[in-house]
Amino acid sequence: MCGIAGWIAGPGSVLAEGTLASMLQAIAHRGPDDEGMCSFRSTGTGHQVFLGHRRLAIIDPRGARQPMCDSAAGLALTFNGEIYNFRELRDELRLLGYRFLRDSDTEVLLRAYQHWGNEVVHHLRGMFAFAIWDARNERLFLARDRFGEKPLFLYENGSNMYFASEIKALLRVPGVKAGVNLDAVWDYLAYRYVPGPKTLFNGIRKLMPGTIATWERGILKEERYWTAPDRIPCDVRQPQSDMVPAFLSRLDEAVKLQMVSDVPFGAFLSGGLDSSAIVALMSRHNSMVKTFSVGFDDDSYSELAYAAEVAKHFGTQHHEIVVNHRDLIERLPQLVACRDAPVSEPADIPIYLLAREAARSVKMVLTGEGSDELLGGYPKHIAERFAQGYQLLPGYLRHRFIEPLTHALPYDFRRVKTAVTNLNIEDWRERYVRWFGALNRSERDRLSVLRLNGAPVMGAPPFDSDPRSSTLRRILYFDQTSWLPDNLLERGDRMTMAASIEARVPFLDHELVSFVSSLPDHYRIRGLRSKWILREAGKQLIPERILERPKVGFRVPVNAWFRGEMRDYLLDHLQNGSSLTRAYYDSRALDQVLAEHVNGKQNHEKLLWSLLNLELWHRQYA
Repeated sequence: MCGIAGWIAGPGSVLAEGTLASMLQAIAHRGPDDEGMCSFRSTGTGHQVFLGHRRLAIIDPRGARQPMCDSAAGLALTFNGEIYNFRELRDELRLLGYRFLRDSDTEVLLRAYQHWGNEVVHHLRGMFAFAIWDARNERLFLARDRFGEKPLFLYENGSNMYFASEIKALLRVPGVKAGVNLDAVWDYLAYRYVPGPKTLFNGIRKLMPGTIATWERGILKEERYWTAPDRIPCDVRQPQSDMVPAFLSRLDEAVKLQMVSDVPFGAFLSGGLDSSAIVALMSRHNSMVKTFSVGFDDDSYSELAYAAEVAKHFGTQHHEIVVNHRDLIERLPQLVACRDAPVSEPADIPIYLLAREAARSVKMVLTGEGSDELLGGYPKHIAERFAQGYQLLPGYLRHRFIEPLTHALPYDFRRVKTAVTNLNIEDWRERYVRWFGALNRSERDRLSVLRLNGAPVMGAPPFDSDPRSSTLRRILYFDQTSWLPDNLLERGDRMTMAASIEARVPFLDHELVSFVSSLPDHYRIRGLRSKWILREAGKQLIPERILERPKVGFRVPVNAWFRGEMRDYLLDHLQNGSSLTRAYYDSRALDQVLAEHVNGKQNHEKLLWSLLNLELWHRQYA
C-alpha cells in the first residue's frame, strides 16, 4: 500500500523534481516509510516522464524500493497495492527464464509486464494502481484493479498527462486550476457520492476500475479489461451440488492469500456476519489475530458487545474505541480534506478513528467490505424482486394513497418509507441510484436551482447490465460498479491511508466473485433471507447468535445528533450567510427540509449529511 504520482509532459515543460516532491509530500500519509523519484526523456518525442512513490512497506520492507527501474529492459514502475499471487507468478516467470533478486510483488509485477505487456492485468490477483514507463515502446502504461480498491486520478492538458493516487497531489501541479464541476454536484445530489469517472473538480477524473490506459505519442487511450460477471445472466446449466463447502473453500483461500505480509496485521471486527467470518477464517491460519472494533457512547447504536463476543470466541487480541458527536464535529473538515470529496457516510469518521487506533500495533487489516454487494446483503436486494409486481398496481393507488400514507409515518419507519418511495420509481436506473441516494430527479428539481442533465451514460457501467439478467443480478451489478468503488472502497482507502495503514477485502477476490456469480440467485437471496450461502457456510465458523441476529449495519446516530448536539453546527453551515452552497438551492425548500428534521417530523439525515459535507468540501477547495 503506497501512494504514486507522476506525469508525462512535452519537451517544453518546466516541471521538475521540485513539483514531484511537492506532489509526494501531499500524499506522504500513504507511504511514511520511504520516498523515491525518477525521470526519463522520450527519445522519439522529447517528452519528459517523471515517476514518484511514497511507500508503506508491507512485503519485503527492507527491499523493493520504488520506483523500481531496469535500464536493461527499459522499464520503470511505480506501484500502489498488493499482488496476492505474486509467488505463483514468480514461479511461472522463472520457468520462462526470468531471474529475481527479491521476495517482492513489485519485482514480479515489473517482470510480468516485461513478459505479457498490456495483458499483464489478466494475470494479477490483487488490488493495484500502477504506472510503468516502457522506454523501448515510448509508452506510459497505467492500470487499476478490477473493483477499484486502489485509486488513480488523471488530469490532461493538451498532450501532457498527470496522475496521482489522490487529487490533492494533482492540485500541487502548477497550472492545474480545477474549479467546481457543477455536473458532478448535480450527480452528487442524487447519489450522495460522485459517480466515476467524474470528480467534483473540473478536469480531474478517475481512471475507472478494471481499466488500463496507454499513453503513446501524446494520445491517451483507455480500455476496460474486466467487468463484474453479474453483468450477464447466470448460466444455470452448471451443476449446483456441494456449493456451500465450495464457497467456503474459496473464501478461505482468499483470506489466506490476503494474510500474506511481512509486518504485523489484524482485522476490523464489527460483530456482524461479514467481519466475523473473516476473523474466523483468519484464526484458522494464525493463532494471534488482532481485532479492532468501534462503538458509540449511545448503547442503542453500538455493536461492541457483539464484537467482543466474537473476539472472545476466537481468542483474538481485541481492541475497542468509543466515539461520540464531538468526534464528528472535530474530525469532519479534516476528513473531507483527506478524501478530497464530501464524506458520503457518517461511518467514515469512526473508520478513520479505528484505523488510527489499529495503526498503533499493525500496518495492515482485513475487513468484511464487499460482502453485501457480492452476496446480496441489503434490504433493497430483497425488495427489488417485488418492483415489477408492485408497479402493476394502478398509478393513482401507488402515488395518491400508498406513498402519502407511508410518507406521513414517523421517521422510525425509515425502511418502509424508503421502500415504498423507491418502488414507485418506474425508471430502474433512477431507482437504483435512489435506494441509497439522496434525491430522485423530481426532488432535485424541487430543492436545487441547478438545472443540469445528469443523465446516466448508457453502454457503460453501472447501466450496461444485460436486460435478460435477473433483477437481483442487475442491482448487484450496479452496486459492484458504482456504490462500491465510488463510495465504500474510496472511503476505505482514504480513511485507512489517512492513518497510514492498509486495508484488504477478501470478499472482492475476483476468483471468488466469479464463482459466486456462476450460482443461481437463490444461493444469495432465499425468500426473505439475505446472503444465504454465507449464512450456511457461517454455521461452521461463528456463534449462532451472531448468525441469526438482524443486520444492523455500521450506523452512526446522525439523525438524533442533527436534532440535538449537532443542530447548531448543521444550521450554521446551511443557513448562515457565509454558506458557499446555499446558492445551489431554493432557500424555502432547503429551510423546510431543515425544519422538518430538527423538529422531528421527518428523517432527512441522509440528505442533510450530504448537503453539510458538500458545504465543507466547498470551504476546503472552492
